[in-house]
Amino acid sequence: MSARETVFTYAAPSLKFGAGASAEIGHDLAQLLAAPPRRVLLVTDPGVAATGHPARIAQQVTEATGAEVVVFDRARVEPTDASMAEAIDFGRAEGPFDAVVAVGGGSAIDTAKAVDLLLTNPGELMDYVNAPVGGGRAPAHPLLPLVAVPTTTGTGAESTTICVLDVLSLEVKTGISHARLRPSLAVVDPDLTLSQPAMVTASAGMDILCHALESYTARWFGENAAKKPEQRVPYNGSNPISDVWCEKALSLLAGAFRGAVTAARSGEDPESARGVREQMAMAATFAGLGFGNAGVHVPHACAYPIAGRAREFRAEDYPAYEGGDGPLVPHGMAVSLTAPEAFRLTFDASPTRHLRAAQLLDPHGAVAAEEGPDLLPAVVATLMRDIGIPNGLSAVGFGEGDVDGLVEGAWAQQRLLATAPRDITTEDLAVVFRGSLEHW
Repeated sequence: MSARETVFTYAAPSLKFGAGASAEIGHDLAQLLAAPPRRVLLVTDPGVAATGHPARIAQQVTEATGAEVVVFDRARVEPTDASMAEAIDFGRAEGPFDAVVAVGGGSAIDTAKAVDLLLTNPGELMDYVNAPVGGGRAPAHPLLPLVAVPTTTGTGAESTTICVLDVLSLEVKTGISHARLRPSLAVVDPDLTLSQPAMVTASAGMDILCHALESYTARWFGENAAKKPEQRVPYNGSNPISDVWCEKALSLLAGAFRGAVTAARSGEDPESARGVREQMAMAATFAGLGFGNAGVHVPHACAYPIAGRAREFRAEDYPAYEGGDGPLVPHGMAVSLTAPEAFRLTFDASPTRHLRAAQLLDPHGAVAAEEGPDLLPAVVATLMRDIGIPNGLSAVGFGEGDVDGLVEGAWAQQRLLATAPRDITTEDLAVVFRGSLEHW
């Protein structure tokens, strides 16, 4: 029997959290750099640009540092290799830059990571995409300082080493993963999320939920084969430190998630929902700090082909703009659609953790289910129904005939499947997809 791992690593960006924190980014940039920045690239998307927050932040950075801020406002919601290439070309044409600021959801932050990577390292985007989809090259040089400013409560991209994208020609979502992609500073200002619409709140919130659940139920780091220092990747498996962040994220979601979606759907004054919005922002940050080190597994692996192969369904509340008004199963929604069945599959690998997660999400035992493999799936499915997530894969346009293709796409995500608490086969994935066609 091979030796087992005895070491886990933990890393996180510097963090600034609280109402008004986004007004201090000029000061923060000055502290990150050896000299005041001369030119800064700000990456955002059209919907976030329309709120005025990116323009305000750009002006405040200029006032605080004297730097010229160049804005790229065409990041695509659910970015593709084509949309990232456009952003990279823009950055190369407009550079050089001393730092990058990303203002938006995970899509804008991931786009900024890709631009930063290709401004500082040779080659093209697909050279760095995870194998076997791409070349799997590791960046040879450090990236520019990146300040990530999330405007949605969900992705945790401000904390992680991951950059996610759709590869259009292959109809698959994949990513780039390396420690150098982790932002230098995460600035989490809950006030930027007050206008987040209902389905964005629901979908992004399910991403928080699955980040925490998948990290908490991931293979324990000590069950992995021993590695040399240069072989260790950011995803260690569950460990004592990531567990703390994940448990707290689940507790915050239990108290705030339904209320945040209800407030957004009812048109309630955003100021009156400040409390639950702040809790959701904190939950997203905590879950990001957890999964950015422990990793995610089956639901995320299954989500990539779901999003990449969407044909007709387009989620409500997501902005339509040139090049971005086609089919769209948002990332968090795609992850959630197979989550109940995925956690039923992994239950036997760590029953105690699955039951503990269900208790954290449903502390008052409102969901009636036996304390066995069906409990956590029932808790997750009930929450999905309550917040308006579609009822399984059939509700977003997939059927039995799509299962083989979805399995093929999920099987390509070996980096994620390796983190599952049990070995996963293609037959397992087929069971998960078939069981996820309808949940209630």
